[in-house]
Parts: sequence; C-alpha cells; structure tokens
Amino acid sequence: MSQAYYKLPGGLVSALQDDQPFPPLADALQQPNGLLAIGGDLSVQRLLDAYRQGIFPWFSPGDPILWWSPHPRMVMFTDELHISRSLHKSLGRLDYEVRFNTDFRQVMRSCATVPRDGQSGTWIVPEMIEAYCELHRLGYAHSVEVWQGQAMVGGLYGVALGSAFFAESMFHLVTDASKIALVYLVRQLQVSGVSMMDCQMHTPHLASLGAREISREEFSLKLRQLIQTPITLLELSQ
Repeated sequence: MSQAYYKLPGGLVSALQDDQPFPPLADALQQPNGLLAIGGDLSVQRLLDAYRQGIFPWFSPGDPILWWSPHPRMVMFTDELHISRSLHKSLGRLDYEVRFNTDFRQVMRSCATVPRDGQSGTWIVPEMIEAYCELHRLGYAHSVEVWQGQAMVGGLYGVALGSAFFAESMFHLVTDASKIALVYLVRQLQVSGVSMMDCQMHTPHLASLGAREISREEFSLKLRQLIQTPITLLELSQ
C-alpha cells in the first residue's frame, strides 16, 4: 500500500489507514507542536501502539483524528513533585475523599465539560470517551477522583503501560481538587516504582507542581526503558 499524505503549511503529514503503522517520530519535526499523522482509528491496539511510542490523539469535534509527538515534552519525574504551602493546607483538609477507578466515565465527561481558563470547547469528544472507557475496562486506563460526600469535585485520568503513566486530562469544581488528585496519583506511582509521568504539553498548572520539559529524544529513550518494565499499580488497580 502506497503512503498517502496531507499537505499542510509546515509540510507533508502522513494519512493513516486503519491498518497502517505510525510514521517515524522524526516526521513530527515538520509540523508545529509535533503533529505526526492524520486519520486511522481509536481501536485499543492503535492506542496502545501509539502510547508505546509516545504518541497521543488530540483533535477537535468534526476533525479527523490527529496524532501528536511534541518537542519538547512535558513530564513529571515522580521524585520531583512540588507541593506548595497552600496546596499542603488543602491536602490537610478533612472534607474530601480520594478514590481510584470508581467512576472513570464520569471523570472523562467532567474533563470534557468543565470550563477551563483560556479554552473553549473540548478535544474529549464522544468517540474518545468510548475508546478510553474500553482501555479502562481492559485495565490500561485509570482515574483518580476527589469526592465531597456524593459529589465528585475533581479528578484526572490517564493510561498506564509498563512502568510509565501518561496523564491525559484533569478537572476541578472546587479549589485545588485536581491538584489533590494529582498528588495522590504521584504518591501511588512512587510507591509502585513509576519514576516518570508524561504530561504531554507545558502548562503553568503542571509546572507549579514540579513538571518540566525534556527533549523528544530524551523522552523516547526513557519511555522505551519504562515500557519494558512491567509493574502493578497498587491502589490504581483496585
């Protein structure tokens, strides 16, 4: 099968057929923010293949599936977690409970619908929710939830492969709820032996918690090592 391409301002981008492998990561250098390929599907096998290479889907409603491998890459090394004084106070409150994997779908729906500063719309479209819920059913995707009584007030979700964790999105309805979820996640990753969490793109929110940027080359090297080290994510597997 001959390779098809989309012609974009930054150069050619591979057009994926459902059964076609991803192009080399070096191709992402041609486009701003690391756009690597367009098309394909959101099957379990396609998503797992993508994450094993440090590729993730991110696209708007009505667009084809877009696959990304950005440079630089935002990551959090779990031993570099930074907890500010104000966050430390929030963690010490007694009015919340943190749970793992009790309502994965609702976490995704909340990430899709809760407004964010500086953003309109969402990339967590219905087909993404269904695809990641299937990953969750199979034990690859996990949620961390912050509850106040019967109300979920914050949380996040992501994908785990080997000893790597890929954080996807988070939301909060009360101050610091998403940060509390992330702190609990990182602490569980530390206990489980996970040394690096992928955060994809730089945000001030993540940087304030200790995440930092590394090159695509360094990220890919570390990821290849982590993917080959199977572990059990303790509480996250419950």
